[in-house]
Amino acid sequence: MLELAIKGSKRYWGWMALLAGLVGVGFLVYLQQLSFGLGITGMSRDVSWGFYIANFTYLVGVAAGGVMVVLPYYLHNYKAFGKITILGEFLAVAALVMCLLLILVDLGQPMRMLNVLFYPSPRSVLFWDMIVLNGYLFLNIVVGWNVLEAERNGTSYPPWLKPFIILSIPWAISIHTVTAYLYSGLPGRGFWMTAILAPRFLSSAFASGPALLILLCLVVRKLTRFDPGREQIQTLAKIVAYAICINVFFFLCEVFVVFYSNIPEHTAHIQYLFFGLHGKGSLVPWMWTSMGLMVVSIILLVNPVTRRQEGVLAVACVAVFVGTWIDKGLGMISGGFVPSPLHHVNEYAPTIPEILITLGIYAMGALVLTALFKMAISVKEEATG
Repeated sequence: MLELAIKGSKRYWGWMALLAGLVGVGFLVYLQQLSFGLGITGMSRDVSWGFYIANFTYLVGVAAGGVMVVLPYYLHNYKAFGKITILGEFLAVAALVMCLLLILVDLGQPMRMLNVLFYPSPRSVLFWDMIVLNGYLFLNIVVGWNVLEAERNGTSYPPWLKPFIILSIPWAISIHTVTAYLYSGLPGRGFWMTAILAPRFLSSAFASGPALLILLCLVVRKLTRFDPGREQIQTLAKIVAYAICINVFFFLCEVFVVFYSNIPEHTAHIQYLFFGLHGKGSLVPWMWTSMGLMVVSIILLVNPVTRRQEGVLAVACVAVFVGTWIDKGLGMISGGFVPSPLHHVNEYAPTIPEILITLGIYAMGALVLTALFKMAISVKEEATG
């Protein structure tokens, strides 16, 4: 099927060339980081996880969100999702590729990745995070490729694939749960040390992943002859609506516990994010923007009248995606480090090299996603004539 990815219009190749150029820029800047070290980033002694890990955390959720089309189709026999399940699986593949690249650049020296293989430590959450991320990538490649190959040949997927499909569902939940445990298992970081962190991660994942998939389906419908289906898009929109409501509810539960208990180790982080602390509050406008976007998205998605208008739906999905990215990406990571355990406020901001490297990784993910979608949509178009 790889031949389908190298057949396309001038517009297709122009888009691929643009993405390849952005990848090249990111790689050149990464070579500079490789030479000079992580000192060219905005990270410091007090803030050791920055823009790379923020985007990693968010994209793990996007990958996990793909289960919201896999589960209804394979377990509950919701046939309508048959047209878009492969798109959700390939979105997960692209997101996981970006996740692994973000880990690579955050390590400083890429050879350090081999330490997890040469010196495995089952007591380390990082070890299990490597297992679940690579395992989920493997499962989505195997399942997606074989299901698509079977569809192209006009046959059912092979019986041996069913256990892999079933396994991929709890595995999807595990990748973001284990990622949440990376944070909540750190006793020195009061903002993250909460049992509700994993549910918060999952609820935002089940909102952001399907929201991005809806946007991609709308783009696919506009640019190709393949129609993902109005029923499918509207069902996904309902999933996003429920998930974003639950995500905001979990956040409000956290706010109540923080301020009612008035424990300084918890209160200071929320205060810094939303009101500023010791005269510093660079993230305050970002966090209020995030809350505003999520509230607006709830209003637009819960109301059936606005949800059924695809232009409004697209706006709502963008609001969900950007709002959850700010909340879980910028707020969750920086908020956990500021203030420090010694109550020092040392703010973090990504540098230009960090942004360019991350942009290059996003471009690589988009390039992988475009090629995979090109194969999937070509097969779908062949099947429908």
